[in-house]
Amino acid sequence: MNVDELQCFPSAFIRIHWEHPLDSRWEDYEMRKGFTRKPQGDEPATRGMNYITRSGLQRLKDEHRFLLTRERPAVAEVVAWAASNGDRSENADYQYGKRRLRQIDGRIRFLTKRIEAAEVVDPEAPRAGQPETRAFFGATVRYANAAGAERVVSIVGTDEVDLNRNHISWVSPLGRALMKSAAGDSVVLQAPGRTEYLTVLEVCYERISVEPFREPPGSESSAGTPSPTLT
Repeated sequence: MNVDELQCFPSAFIRIHWEHPLDSRWEDYEMRKGFTRKPQGDEPATRGMNYITRSGLQRLKDEHRFLLTRERPAVAEVVAWAASNGDRSENADYQYGKRRLRQIDGRIRFLTKRIEAAEVVDPEAPRAGQPETRAFFGATVRYANAAGAERVVSIVGTDEVDLNRNHISWVSPLGRALMKSAAGDSVVLQAPGRTEYLTVLEVCYERISVEPFREPPGSESSAGTPSPTLT
């Protein structure tokens, strides 16, 4: 929205949106939800079951509840207010609000499908039919590359990827390379543009800490919505 367009809006509403533009306020949230994004590239959404840890599923449910019961109603209120201010075709806040509603609705649909397809796997539970010495979903693996550099990763679902915590998807190139391996095994990592030879040093199953969902500070529900009576 430019300065000329701002002149047609009430001053209180201008203050809210000028100091905290919706686009910038949602930028951090869009980055956050990358951890529960529609998987891309080497992490396609798996057909059928969505393997996930219990805490990972809870995060999806918390985001779904937030969007459905708080964020969508708040954005809808802004859209209704903006729609009362004249020509919708030239109303930037109305157009942006409608776009945000479409994005939120798409995210809600995506989360609904992922939650419905969820198959919870507890990394700490006894592993019937699967040796605890081999890496499967939920395993934490320590390995070394050809130079001897060691790294520890946990194999999680596509909705739980968090590289800051060394949580990798079970369908990523590294996840596939480590799958079914045991301590002492040599595996080949076929990554885009390179091939690496890795040695598995240790496989264990322990609690995997997934970052919980937190309400984004730039959300419409936390910022409040303009009153139609403002002048």
